[in-house]
Amino acid sequence: METVDCVVVGAGVVGLAVGRALALSGREVLVLERGAGIGQETSSRNSEVVHAGIYYPAGTLKAQLCVKGRDRLYAYCRERGIAHRQCGKLIVGTRPEHHATLEGYRTLAAANSVTDLQMLDRAAVRDMEPKVEAVTGLLSPSSGIIDSHALMLNLQGDIENSGGAVLLHTPVLGGRIGVDGPELDSGHYRLSSCSH
Repeated sequence: METVDCVVVGAGVVGLAVGRALALSGREVLVLERGAGIGQETSSRNSEVVHAGIYYPAGTLKAQLCVKGRDRLYAYCRERGIAHRQCGKLIVGTRPEHHATLEGYRTLAAANSVTDLQMLDRAAVRDMEPKVEAVTGLLSPSSGIIDSHALMLNLQGDIENSGGAVLLHTPVLGGRIGVDGPELDSGHYRLSSCSH
């Protein structure tokens, strides 16, 4: 049975990011993916949006990690030359009563350290998007888009350059807690993950 420090199940963007962090910390890492390539399930169907952190409940870990992750993601993309664009997002209200809703979003975002949101009136919305009929708007300059496949290829490269591996066609078929820690059966491999 092969023994490794860490096994990550799934080579989508989250699994690859976790595998990268573990590999960069000096651990021996295997990322197991049942499919024929990385990111072929949920990660291939996402909107490729970099979220600013506007809507999460104030003070939650999700809100904190979204803001911190957004900034780190933009920095990683710039460093690696990964296609991305901090193009912003425009949230619009089509009725006067929507202004209060958008103000609520801005207040919530500010509580989560997203301080760059801008309220827009009808004229400002029209200047930005002439074909949009709105009475009010909220501009989020920190929102953006990213080439998620290029991101995943870079994460995979970081894993492999740090001594880890991404194994394709390697589903996890079962597992158990053994004497020395977790043991996984992938059909091709029997892996034991060291717990020290």
